[in-house]
Amino acid sequence: AMSPVFPPAVFSSVRAPALFPRLLILFALLFGGAAQAAGASDLVAVGQLRLQSQRVAKLYLQAGLQIQADTARSQLQKAAQQLETALAELAPYGRQSRMAPTLMRAQALWVELRQALKSPYTTPALQRVLAVSDDLMLASGKLSLLIEEQTEGNMGRLLDLSQRQNMLAQRLARLYLMGYAGDRSQGRQVDAEQARREFNTALGELAGARENTAAVRNALELARTQWLFFDQALVGGGSGAGTDRQSQARNVATTSERIAEVLEEVSRQYAQAYNSTQVAVAPGGARRN
Repeated sequence: AMSPVFPPAVFSSVRAPALFPRLLILFALLFGGAAQAAGASDLVAVGQLRLQSQRVAKLYLQAGLQIQADTARSQLQKAAQQLETALAELAPYGRQSRMAPTLMRAQALWVELRQALKSPYTTPALQRVLAVSDDLMLASGKLSLLIEEQTEGNMGRLLDLSQRQNMLAQRLARLYLMGYAGDRSQGRQVDAEQARREFNTALGELAGARENTAAVRNALELARTQWLFFDQALVGGGSGAGTDRQSQARNVATTSERIAEVLEEVSRQYAQAYNSTQVAVAPGGARRN
């Protein structure tokens, strides 16, 4: 925990040596929690919440379209469990006044989304899943910004950015499958193009970060390779008819899960690097306020 910062008056007013340890404990209890930086596990949890908000919608759509439906349903069940675990890990933030409303909103949206995911696949059911999943994505994005504000240095931001990449990849797969299902709207196409550009830009930013460790660089190189496969599937998809389109859709579905695994490793390496920076500035070492 971060050592409390005492005003000079405290030191000048303490005359009895025996009182000093008690004052230290009192100040730590009063101010230590508020000053403590967010840990990597908090950033990972909110990143999972944002990621799975898009992934569960993609998997619901995938199963409804009968694209490796059994696999998609199994993955959907696991994704829902991961989302619930992330919310449980974030529960302590409900005690922070700035966080509580957004966290409560995310919790309520998940209750609604979880119920929607149980509905048989129909057009109205799909529209509800898509709408609520986007609301949850926005709420978790706001929550991630609030948590990131409690991090120190640039490593926390890089960790959050790497997790946003994973969400964008799932969103791209979801948008592709929406097109496969018949959505030819201009809005979907614009959304997909914006997400693709943002992914490319952020991947370049991550690759160029001076804070990257050797393990992070290796994971990013693998992610860049996998992105080429995934992007090729997205761009190549939608052409042809019949079995050709089905094959392309399966390719998007499978490569989207593969890139999720690779980006998960990128985030894992950033989390380890972030934890290392926190150890380096723990009490006894230099720490930036």
